[in-house]
Amino acid sequence: MSNLLYRLGRFSAEKPWRVIGAWFLCAAVVIAASSAFGRDLDDSFSVPGVDSDDAFQLLSAAQSDQAGVTARVVAAPRDAEATFADAAEAEQLAAVTDSVRNLDKVVAVSEAISPNGRVALLQVQYPLLDELDSSDLERLKGIVEANAPNPTVQVEAGGELFFTFEEPETGVGEMLGLIAAVIILLLAFGSVIAMGLPIGMALFGLALGVSSMALVTYLYDIPAWAPEIGAMVGLGVGIDYALFLVTRHREFLGQGMTVVESAGRAVATSGQAVVFAGGTVVIAILGLAVAGVPIMTGAGIAISLLVLIMVLASISLLPAFLGVAGHWINRFGIHRKGIDAGDRAAVSPGWQRWGTHVSNNAWPYAIGVTVLLLALTAPVLGLRLGFPDDGTQAETATPRRAYDLVAEGFGPGLNGPLLIAVDISADDSVVEPLASAIEADRGIVFVEPPFLSPEAGVATIVAIPDSAPQDAETVDTIERLRAVVIPAALGDSEATAHVGGASASFADIAQRISDRLAIFIVAVVLLSFLLLTMVFRSILVPLKAAILNLLSIGAAYGVLVMVFQWGWGKEIFGLESTVPIVSFIPMFMFAILFGLSMDYEVFLLSRVREEYLATGDNDASVIHGIASTARVITSAALIMISVFTGFVLSDDPVTKMFGLGLATAIFVDATVVRIVLVPATMKLMGNANWWLPAWLDKLLPTVDIEGETALPAPEYVPAA
Repeated sequence: MSNLLYRLGRFSAEKPWRVIGAWFLCAAVVIAASSAFGRDLDDSFSVPGVDSDDAFQLLSAAQSDQAGVTARVVAAPRDAEATFADAAEAEQLAAVTDSVRNLDKVVAVSEAISPNGRVALLQVQYPLLDELDSSDLERLKGIVEANAPNPTVQVEAGGELFFTFEEPETGVGEMLGLIAAVIILLLAFGSVIAMGLPIGMALFGLALGVSSMALVTYLYDIPAWAPEIGAMVGLGVGIDYALFLVTRHREFLGQGMTVVESAGRAVATSGQAVVFAGGTVVIAILGLAVAGVPIMTGAGIAISLLVLIMVLASISLLPAFLGVAGHWINRFGIHRKGIDAGDRAAVSPGWQRWGTHVSNNAWPYAIGVTVLLLALTAPVLGLRLGFPDDGTQAETATPRRAYDLVAEGFGPGLNGPLLIAVDISADDSVVEPLASAIEADRGIVFVEPPFLSPEAGVATIVAIPDSAPQDAETVDTIERLRAVVIPAALGDSEATAHVGGASASFADIAQRISDRLAIFIVAVVLLSFLLLTMVFRSILVPLKAAILNLLSIGAAYGVLVMVFQWGWGKEIFGLESTVPIVSFIPMFMFAILFGLSMDYEVFLLSRVREEYLATGDNDASVIHGIASTARVITSAALIMISVFTGFVLSDDPVTKMFGLGLATAIFVDATVVRIVLVPATMKLMGNANWWLPAWLDKLLPTVDIEGETALPAPEYVPAA
């Protein structure tokens, strides 16, 4: 591997314009093909094998209108004393209703007036998702915009159509994160050119990866929100990987090597670590398929593709940039000292003092930091998976205003109706008793008259819960209907019934993920243990790494619970209200952070082990490892934190959650874990860190993560 990467790095630096041209040609072809032939990204939340999907399939097979996508248009008089019994308001409502009925693809529109006459609700039924696109949403939003200046009636809209096709506004947060990354790189490298190379490579890889999503949909459906999350991860890892490579390249240049030789050796050493870490990220994220949730599998494919592109760009496009930059890479400095020539891993005196301080106070730091991480992790015991509804959006958004009007006029449950699909092909006598039993449940406030389709053998019962879609009480009601109410009402009948609707679908996704999260975490931890055992020839080092990874990710989960569920400081993060933790985020976070933490683990411990093999002094090796890697690790972490924090500024609660969770985990992992807890615990374990049974040493393949020993003698710039 190291020789292959060495040759690739040398070729890229020696023939830079060929490599850059090939990348740009590939990007042009992908972007053009995506524009001409790309398919729309998918937003279906169906999960095969769960009860809500059974309801959807039953309604779809019966060609029921209820199987399609829904939307709602809500109207209210602007005059606080008026109702829709008044002539002017009634006339305006009729005009709005006609406009909605005349929209293209609208199947049906039902109208309801609240008991106080102040809120009118138009339930708008569309066909199945594959017959719609974003233009249908734009036409519905056009009605809201046309009525914005209406002095008589306020008109708002929301519902599934918005959830399916509305794309949150992005750009400001990402730009701020990118600007912060530029500043950090400039401070870390002290050179404008050295700073620009990682940024340029990451932005190029990001453009290529995001553009390819519309083509990937031919192989697997990609959810519409995946490119944004993928951009967050791809931009972070791309800049991080480039930072490691450029840092090593400048060290080799400082030793007097030629530009081509330096680039080749940087790719062969740090590039091998990048391939190792990036590969583990890809494998872990693709492992999301074990959840059995298609949207997670699709998003995992999208994010993995972006990470893979960043890895490939790091080991081929970046060394081409290095070849073009040549010795100019250190030009346009900001008056910082250059790389120490001749020192393979320049040691920072400040970090060396810190490593010595931690080593001399290992017990207090180990105990104190462990207690801190456990305290941050404790809120995970109250973790509740779910999905935000329109009530969590900003008050300026029309779906939020529609949600509030519906809740005010009809109660919060109407924002998340339950659709009970009943197969009556063998027995149609159960419909009325079943509807009555459902309405009698304490969690249901109203049941609409059942709709029967005798020719299809299907009946549809719409039940309105008394709690909001995201409330835990709604999940309890769904479980009670399935486990108690429906079986009791059907008795010995051959008829079957399934509870569907958006609220039931999200509850089922949360349950499916909860059931498989523990298995996924165990599998990822075992994989990390095996990989690190092969790399570092140790039992305790991988075991410690696995435990510390769990603590850092657990702390991030705890912060999410405190902010999003408990509402601690929610105003700081722009949250309107508390929300449950989005069901797929914990699994996504674990997959992503597992690979990212491997970057820092490998980068630090490879230096520690290298020094230990040379000196046999465990304590000195740990201090040397911290002193030679902490600056790069903290710089890389600050970049990642800046990029992720930028996404917290998004209006979308899901994106906020991803951004805050990933930023918190990286902060914890790269600070209190990597430069405090790791050196403290390694000091306490002493030489036992490097113990490996002889029989296991023979069984395990040898992995040289640095790979420099297998390379030919370096080429140096001839003396003047």
